[in-house]
Amino acid sequence: MANYAFLSSFKKYVNSSVLLIGATILALLVANLDATRELYKEVWTLPVNLSVGGFNLFSHGEHTMSLGAFINDFLMAIFFLSVGLEIKREFLCGELSSMKKALLPIIGACGGMIVPVIVFFILCGLTSSDPLAERGMAIPMATDIAFSLGVLSMFSRRVPMGLKIFLAALAVTDDLGGIIVIGVKYTDHLSLNYVLGAIACVFLLVYGNLRQTRSKMFYLSIGIALWYCMLNSGIHATMAGVVLAFCIPANLPDGTKFYIERIRNNIRKFPVIEVSSDDRNKPALLNEDDISLLKSVESASDHLISPLQDLEDMLKHPINYFIIPLFAFANAGVDFTGMSIDNLFTGVGLAVFLGLLVGKFAGVFSFSWMSVKLKVVQLPKHTNWLSFASVCMLCGIGFTVSMFMAELSYGPVGRADLLNNAKLGILCGTVASAMIGSIMLNYSLPKTLEGKDTE
Repeated sequence: MANYAFLSSFKKYVNSSVLLIGATILALLVANLDATRELYKEVWTLPVNLSVGGFNLFSHGEHTMSLGAFINDFLMAIFFLSVGLEIKREFLCGELSSMKKALLPIIGACGGMIVPVIVFFILCGLTSSDPLAERGMAIPMATDIAFSLGVLSMFSRRVPMGLKIFLAALAVTDDLGGIIVIGVKYTDHLSLNYVLGAIACVFLLVYGNLRQTRSKMFYLSIGIALWYCMLNSGIHATMAGVVLAFCIPANLPDGTKFYIERIRNNIRKFPVIEVSSDDRNKPALLNEDDISLLKSVESASDHLISPLQDLEDMLKHPINYFIIPLFAFANAGVDFTGMSIDNLFTGVGLAVFLGLLVGKFAGVFSFSWMSVKLKVVQLPKHTNWLSFASVCMLCGIGFTVSMFMAELSYGPVGRADLLNNAKLGILCGTVASAMIGSIMLNYSLPKTLEGKDTE
């Protein structure tokens, strides 16, 4: 059951990675063609309004949000809601639900967050005198789960299930680390009134959880109010999505067995109706008892899916096929005008590039290697050190969350030059990690994998 859930999630990320790559290439083209360069820049400054009287939901400090801010602050809050739901599910019943399962990816993720920051600081100190450059220390910490699993999918059944689970669990843990960094590092000043409003919203969400309220509308309505309060409080608005996710119930009041038995009993009671080929397309006339049985089955089916899984399933298509590609198109458009290859070999560009390419690999691999040698954990089944190192190299694919961190780091201080250099480093570090990781995987993986360990 756990492997089936993982495979479903794996396929979801693989499909979205194709759109992500396409949106990135399109953004780079549009941002660098003379006919579309200015239009690409201007479209993200368009105002976004949702007003009732004098109240505008999409306003920050009484200023109307731009389209770019709407994508980065509102749509990405929905993305982080999905991430939060996934993290909660993994900790409750997934690959992070026991210490035995979680320890290796957690240790690897810790190394993959610590070492890239060290690499970034060292290179920034050596190659840049700009004091604002160090604001981007969190940029090379992230692993893009969709992109990295998309690359891994090219090798399909040659990859042991253990390696797939390790990479997915590590990326989820990375996301949790990124969320903590957003909450701590990118909170500059606080507005007490809005903080109190956010706290009140959280109390309502927790109360609903404790009362086992199952209505998605209840949680989403309060979640929007929470987002608005956080947006104007000084706490980054995307944190609202994570807080909301952790407050949504994952349990079933009467347990799984109760509802499954109820469905089975109702189906047994439903009368067997003989239908001839002539009557097959005629409408069926049901009596009150039949309708009651069907409604009971429908109700039990609805209750069998927890609010957490129901909402996660509802969000997966809008996020993977709209929000993430739109975010990539809005943020990946690096304007190469006035830039040279030197931007990649100095300052922020170099620090991000090597932070992803070298720092992520060195951190994930070294921490994992030490934990295995100390016999704290074991390598995944059917895995050797070379194939494990190949997957560690894919951890340098930090596209989506790294781009988001770059916007948070340099966007608010108006440093477009540092932001562009950081994006250049992200793009090059991601592509280099993907290419080198693919070559290593092709060399290290068996041509075919015996058994069903990939399924």
